[in-house]
Amino acid sequence: MTTPQPIRIGVMGTHSTGKTTLLKRIEMELRAHGIPVARTGRLGKRAALAGLPKMQYHTAASTEWIITQGIADEIAAAARPTPEPIHVVLADRAAWDALAYFHAAQEWRQETPDPLERERLRLLASTQVLKYHLLLATVLDHGLPVESRHDYDARYRALVDHHTHALLAENEIPHQRVTSAPNNQTDAVEYVLQLCLNQATP
Repeated sequence: MTTPQPIRIGVMGTHSTGKTTLLKRIEMELRAHGIPVARTGRLGKRAALAGLPKMQYHTAASTEWIITQGIADEIAAAARPTPEPIHVVLADRAAWDALAYFHAAQEWRQETPDPLERERLRLLASTQVLKYHLLLATVLDHGLPVESRHDYDARYRALVDHHTHALLAENEIPHQRVTSAPNNQTDAVEYVLQLCLNQATP
């Protein structure tokens, strides 16, 4: 007997644009409607704990680790043993997200990209595109201050935002943009809820 695959929703975007908060809101709404859901995340922190560089110091190796670990996390989340099967997997940092961070890091460091290495990582990320029922891409709002506890490089943060949306456009990947406007985020949560209610197996 074939087990139905869960709905997979990924989020991507530069840091401190509300990715995790958005997924938490979606998770709460889905659970409130009785839909079993699993959420992945903390890839950047886990990569750092493994001794890999992060943010503007990302390398091809750290990018590959994040992409492959994210894939493994999503597979494990979908197979997680619970009283009932998981119907929705929410991926905090979809596969293309790591690629955007890497491209931004190379530009920030003013490095000349290795075309073969970039293409290898692009192909790796592209294997996941069809697995997502929906991709949400947050948009950087320069008018919103970053919490003082975060010592982010503003130029790098903006570069990640640029490369996130450039990659999605260049590769013609269907996605939904999510801005910082409260109504826009609420609409995104409602859209995901309706998608899951229509497609999730009761």
